[in-house]
Amino acid sequence: MPYFDFISTFQALAAFCIGFILVWISKRQFKARDKASLGSVAILVLGDVGRSPRMMYHAESFAQNQYETYIIGNKGSTPILSLLEHPKVHFLYLPSHHELFPRAPFLISAPHKVLRQIVVILNALLYRIPHPPEYIVVQNPPSIPTLALVWLVSVIRGSKVIIDWHNLGFSILALRLGSQHPLVHIAEWIEWYFGRSAYAHLFVTKAMKDFLSEKWNLRGMKIVLYDRPPAHFHRSSVAETHELFCRLTSDAQRSTDQLLNLAFSGVNPPYETPVTKITSSSPSQPSIFDSDVESANTPVATLRPDRPALLLSPTSWTPDEDFNLLMDALNLYEQKAREGKGKLPAIWMVVTGKGPEKDKYMKMAHIFQSGEDRWRYVSVVSMWLEPEDYPLLLGSADLGISLHSSSSGLDLPMKVVDMFGCGLPVCALDFACLKELVKPDINGLVFQNADELADHLESLLAGFPQAPLLQDLQKSLEAEKQNGQWTSWTENWNTVMRPILTHHAPSL
Repeated sequence: MPYFDFISTFQALAAFCIGFILVWISKRQFKARDKASLGSVAILVLGDVGRSPRMMYHAESFAQNQYETYIIGNKGSTPILSLLEHPKVHFLYLPSHHELFPRAPFLISAPHKVLRQIVVILNALLYRIPHPPEYIVVQNPPSIPTLALVWLVSVIRGSKVIIDWHNLGFSILALRLGSQHPLVHIAEWIEWYFGRSAYAHLFVTKAMKDFLSEKWNLRGMKIVLYDRPPAHFHRSSVAETHELFCRLTSDAQRSTDQLLNLAFSGVNPPYETPVTKITSSSPSQPSIFDSDVESANTPVATLRPDRPALLLSPTSWTPDEDFNLLMDALNLYEQKAREGKGKLPAIWMVVTGKGPEKDKYMKMAHIFQSGEDRWRYVSVVSMWLEPEDYPLLLGSADLGISLHSSSSGLDLPMKVVDMFGCGLPVCALDFACLKELVKPDINGLVFQNADELADHLESLLAGFPQAPLLQDLQKSLEAEKQNGQWTSWTENWNTVMRPILTHHAPSL
């Protein structure tokens, strides 16, 4: 091992051990405190709470079941409105972090970051919550230092730990450092040792449950809790789509983003948007106004027959989603559309979310959409949406694109769950356990490379807006929902989670 790597590995491990030992030594002062408060839960998110939908849904479900709910995490994006308004929900935001050495290499800055996280998380769990919570629900990953800290707090205060296994932390670290790096092996040991003895383990896939149960001999209850969309996710009406794009057009006009301005140029809100327009009513067209009386001249929103196909790809713009693949596929589609001379529709590719890779790929999109040989059939824009607008955009789109590639091969993309909840079929990058979610030719299609994705786009969008293959997927997905295969998050949580809570849970 190179000398630099040895020193850096030693520093990171030493920082974790020193912080952990100091807390262990001082744990006696908490022994005299009262027992865990029944009917309460602490939900720990080492990240932006507002960008952690599954953990927010957990908090909402606990609160609806009359648990005093404390959410611990970083302040950033606005959480869902139901949490902000619920009297049982309390936000304990962690102090913002400022790097002392912002340009320091990862292996040098890691020890300082871990020590600081130990301090602020323990302060929240041991001091800021009035009474020891009955349950601590922790999101994994990240594993360090959260799994060790909640284990320690459970020893000190008697709380029951529930680990929600979204993925494996050491496998994500291996993407950066390589699978044979010493820190990756240390991270795997920490994840195994402090994660194996939780009161209950929740898994996003059956494959993850089977793998970890066998590999790590997990103790406690082991339950698969599939992601499910909230009950209010639905296919948007034409009126909802029109109102949404009127708002987005106004936002675009105030934006400095050239691509966003270009995408929304040439429309006249509130009478026209890129995908809808106002016309006189007919018996088959719903009014966009609330009225008990409709006349022949009532204005209604309708879908434009000349609209582009609206494709949507929600993302966190991280390295585990290869947007080179998407750009290559869109470039291939552009060539097919030119050769088809009008047989294929224009594509409006909307990418939502924030993250470190955004600037890199949006610059690439700008290059494709400028110059003499610029794209004529494809446009790509990036948007950041408020929580209430996100499901409306999903429900307005024609096709979803998922580029999620699992570092462990054992998790599933929640974005696809959201799409299905809004009646949106998907084209998804294939990996080992994706079949637990995406069923080819029923609710979507899978692809392994840019050529396959471009072929899918060509076949699904042929004849748009009357696209037979795309309509078949939409009808099949709707049939799944009607048959009860897609219950809401609340229904699924109450069925799966409530039985694992002790008899001390509040009566409902």
